[in-house]
Amino acid sequence: MASQLGVPKRVFINGGYAYRYEKKTIYVAIFLKLARVVTGLQAIIQLNSAGLLQEQAVIHRVADELTEDITFLTFSVIFADATELHNKYLEAFFEEEIEGGKSAIESAQKRPMVPRKKIRSYINKDRGAGEDPGRGAEISRTLSKTYSGYVHAAAPQIMELFSGDPPIVCLGAAHGSPLYQDHVDDMFNYFYRGLIAFSYGAKSFGNEGLFTFLFEYTKEFATKSGRAEYLVQKP
Repeated sequence: MASQLGVPKRVFINGGYAYRYEKKTIYVAIFLKLARVVTGLQAIIQLNSAGLLQEQAVIHRVADELTEDITFLTFSVIFADATELHNKYLEAFFEEEIEGGKSAIESAQKRPMVPRKKIRSYINKDRGAGEDPGRGAEISRTLSKTYSGYVHAAAPQIMELFSGDPPIVCLGAAHGSPLYQDHVDDMFNYFYRGLIAFSYGAKSFGNEGLFTFLFEYTKEFATKSGRAEYLVQKP
């Protein structure tokens, strides 16, 4: 997919140099989001290995939004269903943090965010697959709210740091936590959804060979992981 986009150029921005793609297309957005899926999955592995379960859960929330965004973008290409919502999303996505020639304090950058509810509604709308659109959106919302507690450090989530008798707060590796295996098991969901996101990305790029390879690999991954019930239909 990177080869289909070409190489980004080194440009001068706000007193320094940075890389930017010349064209701000939906394909660039999909590719960049996919790159963050990979780094996010690597972070999940490292944090779980270190027993930092709270921080692992924070990256789960990031990964939730990444895969939602990729589905939102790719479906507009795959189903030829681009909307004004996609235009607003891309405009905000590519907006620079600091306006040209201004300092960080002087800049009036206020990136408009497309409401997550609208993104989920688009993803889950009826496309003839016989599924309940409302149920999918509600599942996504529930997951997001659960992991928000880790991102914003809510009391119930922080209390998971306590274990033992008498209970003490664990500030280091939590491999002995009764919740550790839950976090290990949850990793499957993010690798599986990451693979699905890449298969959608390949299809949106028109690379049917890569799409078929990735989709078949995803099915094999789910089956060998004992999660065959997770399999999704081809778009």
